[in-house]
Amino acid sequence: MPTKIRYANTGEPLDVLYLENYDMPEPEKDEALVQMIAAAVNPVDINIVQGKYPLKVDSPGYEGMGKVIKVGSEVKNLKVGDHVIPIVYAGTWRTHITLPEESLFRIPKSIDVPEGATLQVNPVTMYTMLKEFVNLGPEDTVIQNGANSACGVIAIQMCKAWGIKTVNVVRDRPLIDDLKTFLKSLGATYVFTEEEIKKTDIFKTGELNNPVLGLNCIGGSSATSIMRHLSEEGVLVTYGGMSLEPVTASTTALVFKNIRLEGFNMSRWNNKEENFAKLPKILNEIVDMVLEEKLKAPPHALVDFLNYKEALRNTLSPGGMIGKKFILDFRNLSSKI
Repeated sequence: MPTKIRYANTGEPLDVLYLENYDMPEPEKDEALVQMIAAAVNPVDINIVQGKYPLKVDSPGYEGMGKVIKVGSEVKNLKVGDHVIPIVYAGTWRTHITLPEESLFRIPKSIDVPEGATLQVNPVTMYTMLKEFVNLGPEDTVIQNGANSACGVIAIQMCKAWGIKTVNVVRDRPLIDDLKTFLKSLGATYVFTEEEIKKTDIFKTGELNNPVLGLNCIGGSSATSIMRHLSEEGVLVTYGGMSLEPVTASTTALVFKNIRLEGFNMSRWNNKEENFAKLPKILNEIVDMVLEEKLKAPPHALVDFLNYKEALRNTLSPGGMIGKKFILDFRNLSSKI
C-alpha cells in the first residue's frame, strides 16, 4: 500500500514525522502517476518540517526521481516506464505522487540513482548562481565558503567543466589534507581553511585574478573574509547562513570597491514564470554534464525509506548539513506495494 512520511504539526523532525499509508492516487487527465525510486533529504525539507520555511505541506521532500507507472488521457510527452524528476515541490518522501506533465522532467534511464535523486535542487541552484549574477569567462575566479557542502562540490565541478578557476574555503578539521585532496580531485583550483584564506597572497602576487563572484552559505566572519578578496565591482551572493551570523560589509567594500551584495533563494526564483520556463534548458545542460561524467553526486549515503529516521538523525547531527547527503531509497519497497 502507498506509504508516506508526514507530519501534522511543525517541530523537530525526529519528533513529529511518522509513516502513514494512503490510497493509491489516480492521475487526472493531464497528470502522470509516479512511483518514487529515491528522494533526497535536503536542509530545506528539514526547515519546512521545523516551521522555519514559509511552505505548508503534509509530506516533505523537494526532490527525487521516480518511474511513471500510469498516465492520464491527455498526457502527450510521457509514457509508462519513463524516469522523471519533479520540478516543483512535490512531497517526494512518499512512495507515489501524481503531478501534471508540465511539472515533471524526463531523464535518461542511464542516470544512476544518486545523481537522479539529487539533480534538481543543488545543481540548478549552483548553475543559476554561476550564470545569472556575473558573466563568467575562462580568466575569471570564483571564491566560495562551505566548499565541501553538497552545493559546494557541485560548484567546483561546474566551474571545472566551464574552465573557471575556484578558490574554496572550508572549516579546519581532522584529516583536512584528505578533504583538500578530495575537493581538488573534483577540480578545485585552491582549497584553504578559514584561517589560511585570511593569509594567502595568491591574489597579491597575481597568481590568480581576484574573484569576480563569491558564493556564501555561511555568513558572519566567513562571508567577510571572502568578500575581502573580491575584485572591484565583484558580487557576493548569499544563499545560506549556517553560522546564523549576519553578512556584514565594510565601507571599503561598498564605497571604494563597489561590491554588490545579492541574495538567492531557489524557491523564490522558481516561482517566477519566466524563470520556471528556463528549467528544461538548464536541466538538459545538467543532464549532459552527468552523462559526460563532468558532474557527480555529492558524497552521499542511500538509506532504506522505512529507516528514514536514520537519514534524519545523520542530517541533523553536527556537521550533517555540510557533510554527506542522505537519500531515501524506495527500491526495496517496490515488491511490497
